[in-house]
Amino acid sequence: MNVPRTCRRASIASSSLLCVLIVILATVSYMRSWSVHAETKPNRSTPAAAPDTVPAAAESYVGAAACAPCHQQIYSTFERTRMGRSMTLVTPALLKTLSLPGSFYSQTLDRHFEVFARNGKLYQSEYAVGPDAKEIFRNTKQIDWIIGAGANGIGGLTIEGNALFEAPLSFYPRTNQWELSPGYEMNDLGFHRPVLPGCIACHTGRSNLVDQTTSRFTVKPFDQPSIGCENCHGPGEAHVRAETTHQGLDAGSHIVNPGRLSADLENNICMSCHEAGDSRVPRPGKNYQDFRPGEPLDKAVSVFMVPLKKSDPDTHDHVQHFFEMSMSKCYRATAGQLRCATCHNPHFEPAPEKASAYFNQKCMACHADRQCTLPQADRAKTSPADNCIGCHMPHRDAPETAHTSLTNHRILKRPGEPWPNEAFKQTTPALPDLVHIDAVPRQSDQIPAATLVEAYREIASRRPEYQEKYEQTLAQAQTALPGDAAVQLDLGRISLARDQPAEAVTYLQRAATLSPNDPAAFGYLSQALSRVGRVHEAIAASRKAVELDPFEPLWRKGLIDQYITAQQYSDATLAMKQYLDQFPEDGSMRKIYEFATH
Repeated sequence: MNVPRTCRRASIASSSLLCVLIVILATVSYMRSWSVHAETKPNRSTPAAAPDTVPAAAESYVGAAACAPCHQQIYSTFERTRMGRSMTLVTPALLKTLSLPGSFYSQTLDRHFEVFARNGKLYQSEYAVGPDAKEIFRNTKQIDWIIGAGANGIGGLTIEGNALFEAPLSFYPRTNQWELSPGYEMNDLGFHRPVLPGCIACHTGRSNLVDQTTSRFTVKPFDQPSIGCENCHGPGEAHVRAETTHQGLDAGSHIVNPGRLSADLENNICMSCHEAGDSRVPRPGKNYQDFRPGEPLDKAVSVFMVPLKKSDPDTHDHVQHFFEMSMSKCYRATAGQLRCATCHNPHFEPAPEKASAYFNQKCMACHADRQCTLPQADRAKTSPADNCIGCHMPHRDAPETAHTSLTNHRILKRPGEPWPNEAFKQTTPALPDLVHIDAVPRQSDQIPAATLVEAYREIASRRPEYQEKYEQTLAQAQTALPGDAAVQLDLGRISLARDQPAEAVTYLQRAATLSPNDPAAFGYLSQALSRVGRVHEAIAASRKAVELDPFEPLWRKGLIDQYITAQQYSDATLAMKQYLDQFPEDGSMRKIYEFATH
């Protein structure tokens, strides 16, 4: 934060405002944290739809219920699968199935959390207590949706205004307790961890988020909450119309049967959600929901992975199911004809106690003429006994997510088996430092410059060794894509990091003009303007950022900072109150506000 030098000689009407300035001076490092570290993703999607409209593409989707009259058995069994229960509206009936009430204390945050039902609705609370055992604050939100089917856990989603957020508590069957949700373990997020399009696209049938950078939605968050038929078979409107009108139309030509696709295209359907990579980037003009079964995944979303090294541990399987399978001897021995659906029936899921026998049969479809070389006594020791996948596709704990286990899809001959040599030969001369996992086979790999910029940017945020490559790629895109808002935003962010605020202003003004609904463009622009002394323009930019995304604390902190710089102390105090109304868990801001008002 740039504290104004004129504060000491300013005529301050209230001594409490002098106190707030002293406190802010003492907490300058805290307020600086809003600077250039915001994890806001550039928006390279199509322009946002108006908040009161539904995207036109939704018209061709009819929902899984429209399939039920003709496919009742499949519909019924699919509803019981984890995909069919991926998102559930909270109802009084659902509350009876939950372990309620629950509570959790976080030593890291020194914060208490509760989950409970009241009058047929579900709520979560977050609160803190002082040395006198009195509550300092309590924030309670209604939980509108349950996300997850419970295999590893279930979480809650809450709606505020037209935005969707993950609640701080999740239930984990392994511990039979409510504990902090993924992402909350080390971060103080309150009730404002946004549910972004890249995540929600794989947990729902069809969602209505406005853009690719925030958690805002249109009329309602979901047209179809749980994953449904159309996620794998494509939009069903034409097929249903052909079947119901009986006008001689070929209904089969209007729907995708994955089993009739090539192995690559069928696997692409599963990869659209089960291949996370190190970066997933929508193609220019596309978003995560633009993938259509039967088309290459890369036409809508490109998936990149940092190349493996021989020193890497054998734990590279956090939602990397296709890549793992492609490195298995089974896949390579079939020249890539092994498919996800060879072993998995998307319409049916065996009960946990029957899973071993079910998948043993899948293994025996190819290995019936071969005897397991493990002694019978050792095979009997597995749980359950003689369990093929227990030995060859072992589970491991996932440190990325608490109380979660993952299945190794590499189909190992023996536990601890090293990666095959093919795993280290996945790059190309054109892209030597990234693996383009969903590149279309046997076609020239043409990756748009904007896609590469975002991929390198995302990876560099976690792997500093990619920062130089990211900046090189961005410099090339600057020439190739002068009208790309996200490129201008990235250039502005880098200029800020290099302490070149005048240059940053130029880039960020372009970004804000090119993408007038992107709060990040205005949030970073406000900081650049403030650094060059254009504080009143900075305030206007911060107000716009807060208007576009009122749930991002960084933009609100910036606005408070700039009000103080401009000696608009009453505005600063009001902005602090509004900030605490939104983020009551922020103890540092509360202390500043208390000094200002007492």
